Amino acid sequence: MADFRHDQAAGLRRLFNRSQLRVVSFASGTPSVGQTSVVANVAVALARQGQEVLVVDENAGANHMGAFFGIHPPGDLLQVINRQRTLEQVMFSPVPGMNVLPAGFAARQMGRLSRAQQKAMLDTMNALERPVDVILVDASADHALGFSPWCLAAGETVVVVSGTGASITDSYALIKKVSQSFSRRNFRILVNRVRSAEDGQVIFGNLRKVAAQKGIAQLEFGGAVPSDERLQQVARLCQPIVATLPDAPAAEALRDFAEELLCWPNAEYEQGGVEQFIQQLLHLSHHITPHSLQA
Repeated sequence: MADFRHDQAAGLRRLFNRSQLRVVSFASGTPSVGQTSVVANVAVALARQGQEVLVVDENAGANHMGAFFGIHPPGDLLQVINRQRTLEQVMFSPVPGMNVLPAGFAARQMGRLSRAQQKAMLDTMNALERPVDVILVDASADHALGFSPWCLAAGETVVVVSGTGASITDSYALIKKVSQSFSRRNFRILVNRVRSAEDGQVIFGNLRKVAAQKGIAQLEFGGAVPSDERLQQVARLCQPIVATLPDAPAAEALRDFAEELLCWPNAEYEQGGVEQFIQQLLHLSHHITPHSLQA
């Protein structure tokens, strides 16, 4: 049965508080940890809770968000910035309440946009037809600066790590690099594809201990998503597990993560909505230079 009280509350919140925004980026130290699947399912879970979600997809290769839903991306944000296409022509909506903005090519140009291109991007994002409650960034590791400007501008960065030794090592290396290069000190850890929540806690505890000992960063536990063969089954059907098999343990974990995400504190500039966030993004893209890294 639909929760009409929630729907009514969400509608009133948008009417009287449209400037509120939450921006969360997702990154990983190594491919094949299920990052895009996590972002897709979290976005769907948030949309089903009455949130208006915009997913910024930085992946231009085979693992893009469109492929997850069986949709061929109609364009890229870079075309909008160059005024070749409109925002409506490049975005797509796989489920009600969720829009995906392909930005794989635009992401690689963020630090080199002209003033005219910056203005086009700001004007375009300000012209979104519906108010956005949450922006989720599915970040690519392929950036000239070594880390996504969208991630740097986001209020929260979630590092997705699996239970393999390589993923744990690469996740720590990513956190160290971003901490030392860009002075980002806070990360949330979401452990994906583990046997149990307890295993996820152990992996997180080890990461947090090392990061604290080295003075690298402060890590917080975001949750653990158990391994589930049905994830692969629904993926072949291009469907999110939170909607297709809502009682599956993985679906419950992802839904819980989405609910907790809404309780995280907003960054100060996020109170100004999309316009202020995009201004922050453009500023960071053009002014942040990574410090030299220590081996």
